[in-house]
Amino acid sequence: MRVVGIIPARYGSTRLPGKPLRLIAGKPMIEHVYRRAEKAACLSDLLVATDDLRIKEAVEAFGGKALMTAVEHQTGTDRLVEAVGYLDDLGAEDIIINIQGDEPLLEPKMLEELAQPLLTDAGLVMATLKHRLTDASELDDPNVVKVVTDLNGFALYFSRSPLPYNRTGAEVAVFKHVGLYAYRKAFLLKYASLERTPLEQAESLEQLRALENGYRIKVVETKFDTIGVDSPRDLERINKIMERMGEVE
Repeated sequence: MRVVGIIPARYGSTRLPGKPLRLIAGKPMIEHVYRRAEKAACLSDLLVATDDLRIKEAVEAFGGKALMTAVEHQTGTDRLVEAVGYLDDLGAEDIIINIQGDEPLLEPKMLEELAQPLLTDAGLVMATLKHRLTDASELDDPNVVKVVTDLNGFALYFSRSPLPYNRTGAEVAVFKHVGLYAYRKAFLLKYASLERTPLEQAESLEQLRALENGYRIKVVETKFDTIGVDSPRDLERINKIMERMGEVE
């Protein structure tokens, strides 16, 4: 069974235009993501799916693989589906991992944790990650998505609101969702063809479409966390972290 990592990367960004090419420690952000992802032992292949020739050329310049996709895509999932359509050698049960292109501190182990359930259980079609929330300020932050699962680790709900609401003060762990996804190819194509659902639109969370249509999402706990880059301030923060890590050129 093959596991293919795809990094959707678009040039346009309201708050940070040209985000994949913004420099972090002397290298474009997309290179950091790619080089970390390629260290994951589970990946059979890795490529960037982009809408801009400048990104494609930058990826190829550091030795990565990239392909062009349409400019019109509204979501990374749409771009992922187009890219998968060009990979003729993928079987229906092969696994596709959607890797966020704006998380340059990605830990390769996270991709291995994500792929493992689908590699060991043929009945699973989709998986994602969660990380224990320890910063109280993130609980009320709508940009930090929370997730609750059943006793077997399947998602019950994702929300931008505090979740769960702890009325009694009982001891219960709170988890934030880490936006990496693994899909079986056949399910990915079906999922992307489904109409947007009411809760998905209300929360602006694409993964709710799967739950609302009755599909199960396996949620794996990881000890690793990531930092997304959405603004110049985030970019400055990441550069400082890289400097402390000794990764600045």
